[in-house]
Amino acid sequence: MESLLLYLWALFNCLFGLPQVHQKPQTSPPLLQGHIPPPPAPEPITVIELPLPPVAPSNSEGSCSSKVNPARTGCIGRTTKIQSGNFLPDNLHVLSMVHFVGAPAAPDPASIFQGEQLIIIKIDGTFFANGDSWRCITCGVPNHNSVGATSKLDYPQAFRDGRRILAGANIIQAAHGFTGDDLTPDQVHIIPIRWNTSVDGSGLGGSMRELRLHPDDVHLGWSAFSFDAGSLGQYCYYGRLAFNPSPSSGLPLAPRYDLTSVNLLYDPAASQPLAVHPTDPSRLLLSASAISVGELRGFSASGKEVTYVGSPSESSNIDVLAADLVTGAVRRLTSHPEYVDPVDLSSEGGPDGGAWTVVMDTRGTGRQMFLAGLRRVPPLTDLVTVAAVASVRNNGYRRFFQPWLIDRHGDRGTYMGQKINAAGDGIPGGGAINDPEWNGMADPKWSGDGTRIAYWQALTRPPACGGDNPLPCYASTAQGGRTSRLMVAHLTSRRAVARAAIEVAADVVPWGTMYVPGAAAPKRLLPGPGAYTLLGRAAGWANVTLVGKQIGGPIDGVKAEYHDFSDDGENVLRGLERVAAWYSSPTTVNIDWESDLEQAGPDAGTKKTSPGGFHVRIDILDNKFEANGTLTTVVGGKTYLQPANGT
Repeated sequence: MESLLLYLWALFNCLFGLPQVHQKPQTSPPLLQGHIPPPPAPEPITVIELPLPPVAPSNSEGSCSSKVNPARTGCIGRTTKIQSGNFLPDNLHVLSMVHFVGAPAAPDPASIFQGEQLIIIKIDGTFFANGDSWRCITCGVPNHNSVGATSKLDYPQAFRDGRRILAGANIIQAAHGFTGDDLTPDQVHIIPIRWNTSVDGSGLGGSMRELRLHPDDVHLGWSAFSFDAGSLGQYCYYGRLAFNPSPSSGLPLAPRYDLTSVNLLYDPAASQPLAVHPTDPSRLLLSASAISVGELRGFSASGKEVTYVGSPSESSNIDVLAADLVTGAVRRLTSHPEYVDPVDLSSEGGPDGGAWTVVMDTRGTGRQMFLAGLRRVPPLTDLVTVAAVASVRNNGYRRFFQPWLIDRHGDRGTYMGQKINAAGDGIPGGGAINDPEWNGMADPKWSGDGTRIAYWQALTRPPACGGDNPLPCYASTAQGGRTSRLMVAHLTSRRAVARAAIEVAADVVPWGTMYVPGAAAPKRLLPGPGAYTLLGRAAGWANVTLVGKQIGGPIDGVKAEYHDFSDDGENVLRGLERVAAWYSSPTTVNIDWESDLEQAGPDAGTKKTSPGGFHVRIDILDNKFEANGTLTTVVGGKTYLQPANGT
């Protein structure tokens, strides 16, 4: 949770620049070209819950007794985290990170089932030779087989060769694969990945987060925090895996994978999402085709595109996009005004012949609609509001994500995809497939044959419910009362598609820049403080004032006044919006927001604050929403209100 929330802080900085802590100031549719067909009809989906190791009665040593698990193959905790990954190449096993607890002390053979480990789970109802439907593949690996490996095994992803798995900043290897009953811990190796960030090649290398494997089994994408003048930012990278059996420099001095030919997925010389006009410094330009990789989310199944969270195309509407690794052509994968982040693309060969998208999204909940429901507003206030806006999507342990299936052409008209886990009675706390108290988590993953999707969920628990929170808590109906569950959705009408051969991708991303070890990360280029004009693509204009304390420093206030502004020639925006941001602590953002917007046309609506404005404070590490005043959006006759404080 904390890692993801730190990401929001970094995403805000890396896309828009970050105000320093200081006192309060005074103050489109998808880019897929060509014919777009009507939305698809809903398809039949069956969802099952996969078995997990049994739950220990406590986390105490020895609590995982033979009474709890007669096979003596480990127990997990009631509230300890899991994290599902993708499918093995056979499409019959799903990866998951789990936390084992309650193991007996060594030298008991069951003592190896302790701590963060990686398991594989059968999805077809069959069992391993010991009677379990799951197997731990990292438990008991000898120390000499894991020199220098990190303990984190998050975001597990199987290589296409079936003999390697990426987990955290490690690659887990077994020469004959992981599914055979004769696999023993001594046959498994856990090999660290090193990214050299020093001029002389010394040290442990750079810290990487949320690593994503390219389908060619050769390249890797990742994100990394940066620090500049006390500010936290984030950049994304792409590099080639090279096995180094006997390194002579850098740590660890043990077999490892080195990342070579590293590309920074940012070019300060390229077009930016928001920039000053090159020949008229009084004008601003917005570019939906500019590449701004805030958080790398993965790659298309073909390996031709990288997916990422990018800078908004519409105010307060955060989407996922895809950029061609060679041409830089950008596709907006989602455009619904709710918040989206985790994403995965299927293999080519879906019902329409193309790749489909699965996302974890707050769409359907109304959570973000008071912020983003008025469409086609330029993303100007986002220069200072995006950290707060993104944080509204959660309330601590309560997430509003659920898995959604979207066709290759994306959101359009009234089509917003198909909710994957719609079946059930929907009773909160009842444990049904669509129980709203079970929150979608990252990442959903397609099977290689395009017929199944794996995802995991976590049950809302205190302090996101109960106590001072007005929302009730519900007891878990899962085995042992655990608060995590792993699901597989079967798209029953789909024909299995054979995985296409993948060409090894190029080492160089033309629209990025080659990373030089030891070099400081470049600054994101943003317009400086001043008065500007933004012209509508079809008609009208906006007078824009950006407020900041110094040229080249962060922007902490935005005023935008719209005069018959229209980008599409159909919707006309009028009115004023003014926001200011200030930080009462390094992670607590305060927003003072005044809005009086009215739009005429097919997407008619209003976005208005109460007299005195809307004032919100939110800590991005706990997402507890606290506001004075109101911000209300009315679209299509429906009124969208902000969440109650504390929820």
